[in-house]
Amino acid sequence: MTNSKNLVVNVQGCCAPQEKNLNFKTISNNSKDHLPVAIIGAGPVGLAAAAHLVSRGQTFILLEGGSQVGANILTWGHIRLFSPWRYNVDKVAKSLLEQNNWTHPELEKMPTGKELVEQYLEPLSNLSEIQPYIRLNTKVLSIGKKNMDKMKSMNRENIPFIIHTESNGTYKTFEARAVIDATGTWGNPNPAASSGVWLNEEKSLHEQVFYGIPNILGKEKERYANKRVAVVGGGHSAINTLLDLVKLKETYNKTEIIWIMRRQRVEDAYGGEEKDALAARGELGSRIHSLVDEQKINVVTPFRIQEVRKAQEGIMIKGNKNNEECLLNGIEEVIVNTGSRPDLTILSEVRIAIDSATESVETLAPLIDPNIHSCGTVRPHGEKELRQPETNLYIVGAKSYGRAPTFLMATGYEQVRSVVAYLSGDVESAEKVELDLPETGVCSVNLNTKTSCCEDLTSCN
Repeated sequence: MTNSKNLVVNVQGCCAPQEKNLNFKTISNNSKDHLPVAIIGAGPVGLAAAAHLVSRGQTFILLEGGSQVGANILTWGHIRLFSPWRYNVDKVAKSLLEQNNWTHPELEKMPTGKELVEQYLEPLSNLSEIQPYIRLNTKVLSIGKKNMDKMKSMNRENIPFIIHTESNGTYKTFEARAVIDATGTWGNPNPAASSGVWLNEEKSLHEQVFYGIPNILGKEKERYANKRVAVVGGGHSAINTLLDLVKLKETYNKTEIIWIMRRQRVEDAYGGEEKDALAARGELGSRIHSLVDEQKINVVTPFRIQEVRKAQEGIMIKGNKNNEECLLNGIEEVIVNTGSRPDLTILSEVRIAIDSATESVETLAPLIDPNIHSCGTVRPHGEKELRQPETNLYIVGAKSYGRAPTFLMATGYEQVRSVVAYLSGDVESAEKVELDLPETGVCSVNLNTKTSCCEDLTSCN
């Protein structure tokens, strides 16, 4: 027969202390209320969330994987935004900054990504109310519930979140009463292939394929000068890339530019042009329109890429154009601007509702579907639409839109205003969602620009 006294001694200090040392304490269901709100990501929307929490006297921590705030933005810091400063600064953040003698940049001027970080995000992050609570170089590995996996339901809403992180090789956890995921989608690009599937051949070409907007007129100049460069994508990122390549071609006239799109017509990429309420965005469309007409850019559309792989002479891009198989040969560099997708791996141990098509917050999907909506026609939304099955977990900013490219910073600012109001107990304010966005404009140009598949840069089977 086992001696019960000895059994207690054997496990003492683990989970069965001796009776004389028992000191049980009843823990309130609201024991997590003293914990901070955790914000993931120190970009414009994450820092706006911090500002709103400060304004409502709420505690928070802000976890950022990069070495500084706005780290992702600095990867395209040379690019000028098409929205002016008046759309890029959160109102509450502005108020906090002005209390510390900050001067608002010129309202109608359009900043570069670098200027956005240096003139707005860095001053905001350095405020005494925010700076002590930012943890840089802190990569979030996973978010879950403390001592509870995804399957457990009992009392789940009263259990704190636990955030698993890695910082300079050191593992650390943080507890929080709520989580605002503002990590965005940048750095998690879509592949060039129209199927959306990453193929090994494309992955192996990382030295000749760039995902994003390279600094073509700066540090990447030698990489693209006098090369045959293919740009994949039909949005504003692709247009910015093409404009820089055309500028490069003025000095390095052997540079050859090929624009590959899935769009049915090249005109569909021009947008609203002069009818766009954001003048700079409209100007982008007008400029690229002129360059195509001047044949400084060789357009291949509609072209659906099936394969990107190394060939005897450079890179070969295989695709389908008008139901005909085509090969683009001799490409030396490829720049992929096909958008990004959200990385949902850090949320795998919490309960979330994600739309299966857009990978956006499920309730947002019909509001932001890019097949129907532009940036300016998305209906204002807030805490109610962003609410997840996991109580007090919110996905905000570009990540809330999933793969939809219709997100604007001003939308993210309104999202976090509403979410923070709700977390602060101000339900009335959370439900009053208002947002004034510029209409994107719809292209009304009806040109008949034809690009044959079988031109000198292609061969068709």
